[in-house]
Amino acid sequence: MLQFSRMITTIDAHTAGEPLRVITSGFPPVEGKTILEKRRYIKEHYDHLRKFLMLEPRGHSGMYGCLVTPPTNEGSDFGVLFMHNEGYSTMCGHGIIAITKVAIDTGMILAEDGERLVKIDSPAGLVTARALVKNGRVQKVSFDNVPSFVYAENLSIPVQGIGEVPVDIAFGGAFYNFVDVEKVGLKVVPEEVDRLVQLGMEIKHKVMELHDVKHPLEPELCGIYGTIFTEPVEKKGNQLITKNVCIFADGQIDRSPTGTGTSARLAILKHKGMMDETMELVNYSIIDTVFRGRLKEAVAVGPFQGVIPEVSGDAQIMGFNQLVLEPEDTLPEGFRITGG
Repeated sequence: MLQFSRMITTIDAHTAGEPLRVITSGFPPVEGKTILEKRRYIKEHYDHLRKFLMLEPRGHSGMYGCLVTPPTNEGSDFGVLFMHNEGYSTMCGHGIIAITKVAIDTGMILAEDGERLVKIDSPAGLVTARALVKNGRVQKVSFDNVPSFVYAENLSIPVQGIGEVPVDIAFGGAFYNFVDVEKVGLKVVPEEVDRLVQLGMEIKHKVMELHDVKHPLEPELCGIYGTIFTEPVEKKGNQLITKNVCIFADGQIDRSPTGTGTSARLAILKHKGMMDETMELVNYSIIDTVFRGRLKEAVAVGPFQGVIPEVSGDAQIMGFNQLVLEPEDTLPEGFRITGG
């Protein structure tokens, strides 16, 4: 007779190619009055479960996950704690799109045809998602992200074998380095992903070594989450068309165009005078999936001038899992082969 020392059920989805493993049962209660407190608690007490769910052999180096929590703010529908190969993110755009799809299509939230509003507590703040529902199923999701802003621009960062590379830093729920991919002699294509990962991590760590990056209103939102390599913007009518890839966490490659990264890119384009509220950003990923972004309104973020970005995309449910641990398993927390 089979005996298990652990069983966790999940719904696996993806947004524009980037996975989201939504934990539905088997996870212990997470204490904390705020989402940031819950994030600290899960990190201190249940990190072995993150590894169990995210890493091989049950996951992989590119796995991404989400634990749904009770709401911590009045009027919110639920909270989210996002996890990946290194730890826990402060916000995740592709995750917001996927969890909204999962919540409505599985009946966690009532599916009413038309536009369904879903309010989600994230560690970076309240995020409002809007799902277009037709015949009881989600067709598309848009979300208004947390205030996004340019933190620094035109920093000169030394990169081994290349020299000084200009870097912008912007916040879209997490802090990102933005680098023109042509400045490092590459393109945003799968064939060059190994070099993109290497340079992305080198730039990430170098910026963190040289600059103490902190959110002006919430010091716990700090550090560089990833490096985003961008291709030049092409203007067609009221659209700005571009392509990027985000290297984040511990060398993780975002298969989607990155929702929080798209938000930060909108803030940069607004800051540089390249975009206004009448325009749309069409942002492609390294696998040519797409997010669309717009500017909703201008806001102040401490001393910074920021924006409320709207990002839209679609997600699909892929499967339902029961992940188990046998008592004799010698790899209860899984493993990771660097670069694998």
